[in-house]
Amino acid sequence: MDFGGVDSTTGRAFASPSEMWREEVGAGGAEDGAENADSASTKRREWYRKGIGYWGGVEASVDGVLGGYGCVNDADVKGSEGFIKPLLIERFGSAKRHLVALDCGSGIGRVTKNLLIRYFNEVDLVEPVSHFLEAAHESLAPAIDAEGDAHKAVNFYCVPLQDFTPEAGRYDVIWVQWCIGQLPDDDFVAFFKRAKVGLKANGFFVVKENIARKGFVLDRDDHSVTRSDLYFKELFNQCGLHIYSTKDQKRLPKELFPVKMYALVTDKPKGGNSDGRTRRHNYTPVIIR
Repeated sequence: MDFGGVDSTTGRAFASPSEMWREEVGAGGAEDGAENADSASTKRREWYRKGIGYWGGVEASVDGVLGGYGCVNDADVKGSEGFIKPLLIERFGSAKRHLVALDCGSGIGRVTKNLLIRYFNEVDLVEPVSHFLEAAHESLAPAIDAEGDAHKAVNFYCVPLQDFTPEAGRYDVIWVQWCIGQLPDDDFVAFFKRAKVGLKANGFFVVKENIARKGFVLDRDDHSVTRSDLYFKELFNQCGLHIYSTKDQKRLPKELFPVKMYALVTDKPKGGNSDGRTRRHNYTPVIIR
């Protein structure tokens, strides 16, 4: 990848993602030699330790997990609902069926409670910050739909995504929101390659993330990287995933990064290119700022 980025704290420019990741997490591949393996492993552990440490000091509340912007919760949920509802019908049909979702980087269960548990009979949550997951467990009681079927949070995994492998063939949707920026590129690709085995037939990923205008933006406070749309697309390609549909989140404060939603599938969609722009049901992107 031949685009650059910037450290939001110092203003330092990086010529490429590989330059930045080499500095942050050490050697990134076999070409670096075995002699650097221990140093790289230590740097990577520190990257993750500091990231978890940052969120470990954050209050287990909507305002806390949204970085002081709890006001965006309603707009976020409405945007996500408008994205997922037609996709569920397109991928699984309109007949009633038992749907299961995985909420990655679930935090306090905000997305599960406000969205996923209304559309999925079972939701599993994976979150590495223990007090967030404890709050999620306390707040998520089974909901009952009109026909008396329980919608419930089933499993609560206190595991970081870089170490998590989902149960094979369990999930219709794997939802990844505002968490994948914590993973360096190689762990990002490795996670999605492992997670693909967790999807059922016609299952798909939803990735909802902040988007840099170009290149990437490093945040040393929470140890995350905000990637551009192009950056995400290059990584999705490395994961062997295809974009089925995309949509831009509306009605967020102008000072925040734009947010984009991607529906990703393992087989290339028929009748159009891999970014979904020619699909009849695709959404017109809206620039937030």
